[in-house]
Amino acid sequence: MNCYTYILYSKLLDKYHVGYTNILIEERLKKHNTNHKGFTSKANDWVVVYVEVFDSKNEAYAREREIKAKKSRKYIEKLIAG
Repeated sequence: MNCYTYILYSKLLDKYHVGYTNILIEERLKKHNTNHKGFTSKANDWVVVYVEVFDSKNEAYAREREIKAKKSRKYIEKLIAG
């Protein structure tokens, strides 16, 4: 089963969101852009700007934590730029 670490961007908020999932990215994005509670509920214009694929949920989660631990917009933008 593929699992994903992803980065979303909201132009409205000018913010990034880092997450992980074991469902298709398109399905997860729909959930972020619908009415719900949490950080991503503040906007509904989220787009996927970066994805990494892993073999396990643990690996995807570890990568999410690694990216978030940097606490760096510059680091995220460097990842996105490739």
